[in-house]
Amino acid sequence: KDIQPPVITLGLCPGTGLFMAVLVRMTITGKGFMGGNMEIKVAANLTAQGRLAQDALGTPRFSSENCHIALISVKTNLPSKLLPKALGKFLDRILQKVLPTLLCPAVDAVLSLVNAKLAPMTSEMPLGPTGTLRYTLLHPPAVNETFIQLDLKTVLREKEGAEMELPAEQPPLTALPPKTEAATQLVLSAAFLGAALHAQPDAFALDVTDTMVLGLPPLMTSMLGTLIPEVSAALPPSQPLLIAMRVASAPLVTVTPRAASVRLSSTATFMAGAAGAAPQPLFVLDVVTEGASVVPAVWGRAGKGPGAGCRCGGRGPLTSLVSFQEQPLRGVLADVIHVAYAPSINEALRGGIPLPELLGTRYGRAALRGAQVGRRGSLPCAVP
Repeated sequence: KDIQPPVITLGLCPGTGLFMAVLVRMTITGKGFMGGNMEIKVAANLTAQGRLAQDALGTPRFSSENCHIALISVKTNLPSKLLPKALGKFLDRILQKVLPTLLCPAVDAVLSLVNAKLAPMTSEMPLGPTGTLRYTLLHPPAVNETFIQLDLKTVLREKEGAEMELPAEQPPLTALPPKTEAATQLVLSAAFLGAALHAQPDAFALDVTDTMVLGLPPLMTSMLGTLIPEVSAALPPSQPLLIAMRVASAPLVTVTPRAASVRLSSTATFMAGAAGAAPQPLFVLDVVTEGASVVPAVWGRAGKGPGAGCRCGGRGPLTSLVSFQEQPLRGVLADVIHVAYAPSINEALRGGIPLPELLGTRYGRAALRGAQVGRRGSLPCAVP
């Protein structure tokens, strides 16, 4: 007839998962022993455990076990003299048998809802226009008195479908930033951030033409001749230049308590060609840019992009014909990176790196902080 809202108490059970205690109050109506209607008001305490493990897909999953019902009180609308003591004991025994079949399935139903919230964590998510990212459990969940620890493995795939190898080293729990009470803490390694960026090579590929660097000196072969007179004779007549920027190796992400930065090794291929003809390479500069804010890109907010400062080294067909120093080109290339290349990278990475979906956790309001683990390892830490 009536079920009052339950009083639920939850706690972590070390080594197992969750401990649940549910106070249930209900009213059962029916035909009385001597005719007429009878009401039985029952108060019972349900206890159960939700064991946390991992399934075949590497998803955390709860299962119920040790569900017990303890009767607290049984009251009827019949006068006590009409309910013999033996009949009262019989009623208690009946309720002890019936109530578990009524209430314990509710525990399974609740845990099924929680499992449905956990299931998207292992779904494959797009990473940039061509890559994919998926999270799975590396080890079974670890449960202690105050929190649940999930060690996640990231599966990164490039556009060709090849899986990228990530360092398997896991920092000890004592080396991680201290756990904040009543908050979800997500720790991302710098190696993971670098690999996630490397899985998006198209984000670091840009063909820079004169129309993309308005306000700078025109990108023409005559400009090269002005900056480096010794190559002017070897250059074709005044033709438009194209600078093909490509990433050369995996971005190196570094995180400290104060800042996060990226070191990007790229190539800048200077090309020229007559109108209607395919541009031909003149020479290649090896470029190293540093000073990007990477952590904001995780949340889909563009950082500053690679810094304008760069170190260059030259090679290619033109350098084999004429010996020249690339020093005069550094300023031009730094301007090109600042005006065209860095904004292009920020635009390509504005979608951010997808983070694991843990029970609907929203990371948009997360507080970010960096922490160093050991001498080389570094971890950006997010605490929603």
